[in-house]
Amino acid sequence: KGNPHLANISFETSCDGKCVQILHKGAYDDEPATFEVMNRYCLEHGYKRTENEHREIYLNHAKRTQIANLKTILRYQVTEIEL
Repeated sequence: KGNPHLANISFETSCDGKCVQILHKGAYDDEPATFEVMNRYCLEHGYKRTENEHREIYLNHAKRTQIANLKTILRYQVTEIEL
């Protein structure tokens, strides 16, 4: 449709390795509570984050979706804790 941004799009493959991810539903401002769920899961299952960076994959359009129905995949890399 003549979108000027199409020329700036590229597709890439990435390999995150071992990760923990979760589907967050709701406002972006509520994501910290979801990260806490992920952190507890890691502690209970012998994992730790490898870095503070994370990925957010938005599954719907923020301007076309009610805040309560927003869906975001939250993902970060982990490694097993050596005991």
